[in-house]
Amino acid sequence: MFSVLKSLNREQRSAFIASFLGWTLDAFDFFLLTFVIADIAKDFSTDISAVTEAITLTLAMRPVGAFIFGLLAEKFGRKPVLMFDILFYSAMELATAFSTSIEMLLVLRALFGIGMGGEWGLGASLALETVPAKARGLVSGILQQGYAVGNLLAAVVYWTVYNSIGWRGMFIVGVIPALLVLYLRLSVKESPVWEATRETRTSFVASLRDSVRGRWPLFLYVVILMSCFNSLSHGSQDLFPTFLKVQHHLGPAAVGAITVFANLGAIAGGVIFGAFSEKIGRKRTIIIAALLILPVVWIYSVVTTPIMLAVGAFLVQVMVQGAFAIVPVHLNELSPEGARGTFPGFTYQLGNLLASRNQFLQARFAANHGNNYGLAITVVTGAAALLLALVTWLGPERKGVAFAGQKIECESGTET
Repeated sequence: MFSVLKSLNREQRSAFIASFLGWTLDAFDFFLLTFVIADIAKDFSTDISAVTEAITLTLAMRPVGAFIFGLLAEKFGRKPVLMFDILFYSAMELATAFSTSIEMLLVLRALFGIGMGGEWGLGASLALETVPAKARGLVSGILQQGYAVGNLLAAVVYWTVYNSIGWRGMFIVGVIPALLVLYLRLSVKESPVWEATRETRTSFVASLRDSVRGRWPLFLYVVILMSCFNSLSHGSQDLFPTFLKVQHHLGPAAVGAITVFANLGAIAGGVIFGAFSEKIGRKRTIIIAALLILPVVWIYSVVTTPIMLAVGAFLVQVMVQGAFAIVPVHLNELSPEGARGTFPGFTYQLGNLLASRNQFLQARFAANHGNNYGLAITVVTGAAALLLALVTWLGPERKGVAFAGQKIECESGTET
């Protein structure tokens, strides 16, 4: 399964590693907030649902970042724009530590959302435009699990040092991603696909317009698809630490440990299903993973012991991130040529926008049902899984399509 990774040359490995780390550290900064929602609410004398508005604003502003940074990447290249984006979201994360009111925190998390929205599309296009077509499925699966690894790292920080540094110190730790810029600057080259089409680009606005013109049904379909994906992912993850703390009264060590275990499941699921998609296709893999969520997600609403909560979370995240593992490659393959810096990231983040009220509504639902966050997570995750399977089944697939400047190796060993 990993033989395709061994075949990558130095430039391909560097692009893949940089893209993975960019998404990992972006997610790390995002998930730091999810562990301290209750603490921020207490510090600013407000309720939990008010603080979850910070998550809503982050998700809602991600399309803005995807659009702005994506357009810049079409004109100036993936690498320099990705470097600037990482510096921007790291600065907003650090500034969050010095919030003096809930209003200031909300503004800073909205600005962070712009940076977070830009990173995914840039990193995914840089990696998938650089690696060979036969490696896309596995690379996609590993790349997307940067999100789970980021969640895992945030859980480790919360588990080990929260009692010493508090919620503000958590956000100061979040400036670490800025160091990734040094690796990008020294080790990563520009996307060969972008280089191959560089001379034919007019303006980045004209390039996007010409590429998407006549493809609005595809654009709208992918946005709906990504709203299902993001409802599934955020619905199962963002309030999970709050669920453990408020409903089960677990401390930082237990919450951190269970979340780490859940994300180990996510990483395993992402790698396995990502590689599997090269054999049976993108759509079929997504549908299988989504439907397998249904037999296990109910665990959240019935079990009470920490061990069973950990087992349930592990199994749920194997399937959730198993399905999500296909997103980078599926969206890049569906993307019109010449708009790969913008189309995947922008549609991904518009789906986030449609799903951005998820956490607020979940928190309200739980509060109205005796703080039963487990029931809220079960209902939203199960419904999202069913919708995702249906929408995926109705949509297109372009597995293995050639990108500009790339050659595709056929079964006969020749290339086209």
